[in-house]
Amino acid sequence: MRHGKKINHLGRTNSHRDAMLSNMASSLILAKKKRITTTVAKAKALRTYIEPLITKSREDSTHSRRIVFSYLQNKEAVTELFREVSVKIAQRPGGYTRILKTGFRKGDSAPMAIIEFVAGIEKKEKDDSIKAQDLTKEKATTKAKATAKVKAPAKAKAPAKAKAPTKVKAPAKAKAKEMPEEK
Repeated sequence: MRHGKKINHLGRTNSHRDAMLSNMASSLILAKKKRITTTVAKAKALRTYIEPLITKSREDSTHSRRIVFSYLQNKEAVTELFREVSVKIAQRPGGYTRILKTGFRKGDSAPMAIIEFVAGIEKKEKDDSIKAQDLTKEKATTKAKATAKVKAPAKAKAPAKAKAPTKVKAPAKAKAKEMPEEK
C-alpha cells in the first residue's frame, strides 16, 4: 500500500532531488517571463517546493530571508523573490503557480508542461517595453497600409455611372480631304 508516500522521488536520491528543485526554483524566479518548461512530474514537484517559499517571502525579515536562502542557495534569486515577486503576489491567499501542459517531448514522449507564476509579474525593462510598443505601432501601420491597398482596388472596380454622350471629333485626315489643295 502507498500510505504516507506523498513525495515523488523523481528517480533521484534526496540530495540530487533537493539540488535539482533548488536550481529549478531559482531559474523560475530569475527567468525574464517567470516561466520555465519541464516535465509534468517535475513541475508538480517544483510547485510543492516553491509555494511555501513564496509564502515565507511575504514577510520581509532577516529570519525569513535566511530560511529561503537555505533552500535556494542563490542570493540573486532570494533578492528577486523578496523585492519583486512577493510584492506582486502578496494579496493572493496561495496558489502562486500555474502548470500548463504542452504535449509530449519528441525524443521519449515524456509529458511536458510550463510552470509559471499566476499574477503577471514578468520582468519589464524600460528598453524592452519601449521597443515592444514601437513594434506594435509598426505592425499597426503596416496592417493599415495593407488593408488600404486591398480596399483601394475594390473601389476602382465599381461600375461607372453612365455619362452623357459627347461630340466625337473627326480625324485630321478627313479634314484634309475636304480642303482643296493649292497648286
